[in-house]
Amino acid sequence: MPSRPIPVALTRCPNYDTDLLAPAVERVLAAIGFAPTPGTRVLLKPNLVSARKEALACSEPAMVRAICIWLMDHDCQVTVGDSPAFGSAQGVADKVGITDALKGLDVPLVTLDRPQPLTLSFGGSIGLSATACEADLILNQPRLKAHCQMTVTAGVKNLFGCVTGMRKAFAHTRFGEQDNRFEAMILDVTAALPPVLTLLDAVRCMHVTGPTGGEPFELGLVAAANCPVSLDTAAYSILHLSPGEIALWREAQARGIPGAQPEELAYPLERPEAFDARGFQIPGRLTPVSFHPLRLAKGAFKRTLIRLRERSEQR
Repeated sequence: MPSRPIPVALTRCPNYDTDLLAPAVERVLAAIGFAPTPGTRVLLKPNLVSARKEALACSEPAMVRAICIWLMDHDCQVTVGDSPAFGSAQGVADKVGITDALKGLDVPLVTLDRPQPLTLSFGGSIGLSATACEADLILNQPRLKAHCQMTVTAGVKNLFGCVTGMRKAFAHTRFGEQDNRFEAMILDVTAALPPVLTLLDAVRCMHVTGPTGGEPFELGLVAAANCPVSLDTAAYSILHLSPGEIALWREAQARGIPGAQPEELAYPLERPEAFDARGFQIPGRLTPVSFHPLRLAKGAFKRTLIRLRERSEQR
């Protein structure tokens, strides 16, 4: 158990109106003591899962803009980047409104590429983006979502997007059928990254299913923590879930990662019980984490088509 409680800041934000969102971002970052040094190179890592899905599956454009403005007001050098399941970060951002939201801001938007090998704790390796690893700090910006394979995802799973391109799909195929290896791999990725601060968008969540194709759930919450595991533990507590329902949480507890136990957390603003998550539905039955080789092949073909279409649109 950590020597002192780990702060997780929770605050209310009923919608994405700038007059409400900007103060909410300010409150949670101040409450966890985030004070970046001027010139800090920050990678803002949203969720840009796919341009061909509904916008609810990706990060909210207004949230991405509010965080960028906060960072720039504190003299940080900001880059927005992700490695989408299909297409480029720019292509997805164009389709879901993030490119428009960033207009007027000097913020480059990049695909997290340039894989470098990360040796995994159970053997083997995976390609982690050198672009992500070269940042001084990653500001991890997930959306709280139900997930058809992992029940619910928030901060830790969003960092899987720092694995480059097709390597994410290969990881599903290689590690998904082996007990806890997929979850272990995600936690290995998290541990290998530069310092991570997580700011969770749970203003409008996705429930019933996910990470795409779910339904909106209005929770009205913005949360932040200096540790993605502690942020997720708080989110699970708000949803009244247990480690028995979340394999990634069980793995974090088995490893003794600080913040994986609810009693290790402190709440400088609101407490979990202040948020009414009644009605939030998790998937009734989970699908296997492993991808069948045929699905992998179809995915590779789809990625090629999307890449060609993006190049054609850029001409």
